[in-house]
Amino acid sequence: MKFGQLTQLTVALLITFFGLSANAQTASCNKTTYLTFDTGNMSVAEKVAEILKRQDVKATFFLSNEKTFRGDFALDDAWKAYWQERLKEGHHFGSHTYDHTYLVKDGPQGEVFVKSQFGAKAGMTVLYNEAAMCKEIRRVDLRFAELTGQPLQKIWRAPGGKTSPTLIRMGDMCGYQHFGWAPTGFLGDELNSDKFPNSALLDKASREIKDGDITMAHLGIWSRKDPWAPAVLEQLIINLKNRGFCFGVLPKANKYLANQSK
Repeated sequence: MKFGQLTQLTVALLITFFGLSANAQTASCNKTTYLTFDTGNMSVAEKVAEILKRQDVKATFFLSNEKTFRGDFALDDAWKAYWQERLKEGHHFGSHTYDHTYLVKDGPQGEVFVKSQFGAKAGMTVLYNEAAMCKEIRRVDLRFAELTGQPLQKIWRAPGGKTSPTLIRMGDMCGYQHFGWAPTGFLGDELNSDKFPNSALLDKASREIKDGDITMAHLGIWSRKDPWAPAVLEQLIINLKNRGFCFGVLPKANKYLANQSK
């Protein structure tokens, strides 16, 4: 056998070995974490999808009609193929409210004061009763069905993780279970990259994530100069696999149903 052929064979065997080792690691995992991504500005959406596919792990996406880095919105027809592909890959999806609507405070008679980031009422503080809040959550579900032919999982996440017992009850009455994230699951992708470099965020998450933890990051953040996902996500997944973690999808978890603040 020629040297070149031997080298190619060696490389092929190494790839096979490490591939089998990775599969064995996944098969023998004894802990579970739940990767979740809120829409954000979608600037790293393709990169996140690429990494998840390469690492053969599933995640849960919480969708909102946020403005993207392209100047359109995340639930526009232009993003139809993106969401269809993620659905085919077996990921799960929840509502992040259609207009990225933040809780301001509870109202006087079982309502909530909210402020939307996008849409016709953007920047206005308005009072929502249960029906209005339900419509805001469910609107994402209806739009996702238009884009993909399938409904969301009946789950949602309040923007900013800001909740109250009243808001959680509204979602429950509408049929959507709320999922926040674990304190150790806040992956820091929206923090200042000078003060919180990617290397530090990777090290922290790799060490601190625990069995059952739900993580949270975004598909793109306007404020961070050095994007998190391209530098951190894949290595974090590898590190967690090496610690014996599998990657589940919501709503199979039941540990962090209400908000976990940052």
